[in-house]
Amino acid sequence: MKCMGLDLGSVTLGVATSDALGWIASSLTTIRFAPNDYDAALKQLLPLIQENRIETIVLGLPKHMNGDIGEKGEICLAFKAMIEEQCDVPVVMWDERLTTVAAQKLLISQNVSRAKRKKIIDQMAAVQILQGYLDSKK
Repeated sequence: MKCMGLDLGSVTLGVATSDALGWIASSLTTIRFAPNDYDAALKQLLPLIQENRIETIVLGLPKHMNGDIGEKGEICLAFKAMIEEQCDVPVVMWDERLTTVAAQKLLISQNVSRAKRKKIIDQMAAVQILQGYLDSKK
């Protein structure tokens, strides 16, 4: 089962995909869009879903450390509804707490420059989200 992981920000959308067996997540791209223009993000995302024959989408759900869903979480839930309205692929919400921190630590441990980290951090966070989901399915 081919899955796609998403890390939604206010101007970027990190995208990762799994292998055909649904075991390993790898980065695909970072979609950039005008601040809070989620329609533009979706417009760029839909062709990637089709091209990669995605069967499940895993969208990171930012929660506060106490488990509450704040404003960013509400935006992600609205984005989930937008995706489901436009394509026939189920969207699973995945707790993304600390995924960006984990991605940063991984990139730093691999001596990736600060400038390069800034360009790929959203993709790497999407990989963390998707890999967490894939590991939970094993």
